[in-house]
Amino acid sequence: MTILTEPADRASLTRRARRLEYFTIIWNSLEGLVGVTTGALAGSVSLVGFGVDSFIEVTSGAALLWRMSGDTDHCQRERREARTLKVVGGCFLALAAYVATDAAWNLWSRSPASPSMAGIVLAAASLVAMPLLSRAKRRVARGLASGAMHADARQTEFCTYLSAILLGGLLLNALLGWWWADPAAALAIAAVAAQEGVAAWRGESCDCC
Repeated sequence: MTILTEPADRASLTRRARRLEYFTIIWNSLEGLVGVTTGALAGSVSLVGFGVDSFIEVTSGAALLWRMSGDTDHCQRERREARTLKVVGGCFLALAAYVATDAAWNLWSRSPASPSMAGIVLAAASLVAMPLLSRAKRRVARGLASGAMHADARQTEFCTYLSAILLGGLLLNALLGWWWADPAAALAIAAVAAQEGVAAWRGESCDCC
């Protein structure tokens, strides 16, 4: 069911949505740099995938800001809504393809990743922050009846699952020496990313309209 809002309410929600996206862009830019750098140093495909996902969330946040710049005109908003959903879905699918390929190769070649304390700290911090950010985005998405914003909230929620999977893989590798835990975690990440990508691409991400 579509939630109708007064123009003043919509303007307030749109400003809040922009603030959330600016925060997403800043947080994930830093998270992506740390994730990719530490992942490359440790040879961890799951950590690199986590970093790449963070950069994808930067793309998603930028796409949402572009979508909201046309929020005053209904027809333009609908067009941008559809295009933004395609961007979010495409980002998910690109991440899934990259991570699955790299993880499968590491399993086949039995390439172990080095323990990464920085990666463990990063995953734990994200596991705390991402649920709060996702919840805030969902509230705004319901108020604006925005499928694109809802898709972005789901991408942030996916980052929570990804953080938990990443943390588990890194801990198993660091504490028990289970080298296969890292690429196995990466394959789980890829599977969820692919599912979310298909849903967003088809425009199935909104449960608020």
